[in-house]
Amino acid sequence: MIEVTASARSPLGMSPQAFLRDFWQQRPLLIRRAFADFESPLTGDDLGGLACEEFALSRLVVHDPRSDHWTVRTGPFEEADFASLPRSHWTLLVQDVDKWDADVAALLEPFDFLPSWRIDDVMVSYAEDGGSVGAHVDQYDVFLLQGQGRRRWQISTDRAAPTAFRDDVELRLLREFRPTHEWLLEPGDMLYLPPGVPHHGVAEGECLTFSIGMRAPSVGEMVADFAGFVAERLGESVRYADPGIAPAKKTGEIDDKALEKIESTLRDSLAVDASLLRGWFGAFITRYRAAHEALPPARALSAAEFTRRFKAGESLQANPWSRFAWSKARSGATLYVAGESFHCTRRLAERLCRRDPLTVAELGTLETPTLDLLLALLNAGHLALGRIRSKR
Repeated sequence: MIEVTASARSPLGMSPQAFLRDFWQQRPLLIRRAFADFESPLTGDDLGGLACEEFALSRLVVHDPRSDHWTVRTGPFEEADFASLPRSHWTLLVQDVDKWDADVAALLEPFDFLPSWRIDDVMVSYAEDGGSVGAHVDQYDVFLLQGQGRRRWQISTDRAAPTAFRDDVELRLLREFRPTHEWLLEPGDMLYLPPGVPHHGVAEGECLTFSIGMRAPSVGEMVADFAGFVAERLGESVRYADPGIAPAKKTGEIDDKALEKIESTLRDSLAVDASLLRGWFGAFITRYRAAHEALPPARALSAAEFTRRFKAGESLQANPWSRFAWSKARSGATLYVAGESFHCTRRLAERLCRRDPLTVAELGTLETPTLDLLLALLNAGHLALGRIRSKR
């Protein structure tokens, strides 16, 4: 089974447990009507406007099918850039659209069966007829939700599929691509792809696609970061030592005894203690692939002003660019925010990671230490006070 039809009770076409057991990181799955009667929260014009913003991460990919030439440009763009595009075979991609648009962020709610720290962003692509980014492979899980129009997807489930890349294109495009499955997706249909599955999507007419991407740091990235984390804590005084060694026999030789000592020294230094690992990973994953850093407010709020404003009806909302996660501690929890750690209650940590605004009713029940932490996060730019914006 590689294709299912969703229902109101089963938006994945099966239970989350069955999906995680049988498909997650294992096999592709096409879910028809995953978002039934789907209405896109934004249009191609909306996406084009966002691509003109200075801090938006955007790209234009243009393909000339006659010469098979690919051109890639990065934003921010001007309106004139779009006016000069050909009538077909181009794609606009914008990363992190969920950080800019609350209605796009709401698309993440059905994925709450996955650990929230695994979800990276919602990338949105708008394409004219024939628009594509070519046949390629991603090294992370992705859910491809069709928003407007239609897109034809081809994938290969052949474990022996060629993986060499073209060397004449800026994009990492596959040199060879032989599909084993092909579908035409309509609005609300969704294709799940685990890492390493070759795929190719082509717009049939103008279309809009939402890509919900997962965070998957490479082992090399984790090892390098963890080693740096440990090194900071070892200090200069912890050094290689070799008491009781035998006299050197050959000039310049690094003998087996020395290598054994080096191995044991590194192994002991990098021994993974559970609490140390927890602290490192919480900080690492909440700053991994961070597109922007939170900016503190121009003027820090005092505790009195903070209390006055939330009593006046303002709610506390998370900065969409700040990542939150938490883990259990001996007492309470450790809250991780954009690479920093804070001690708090488990109830508060879980509540903040839900990311929906804390209302005046909730804030009025909190004790002073909790309010002090919230004020610190607010003055660091990770939280903000404001009126709740009603959804469309």
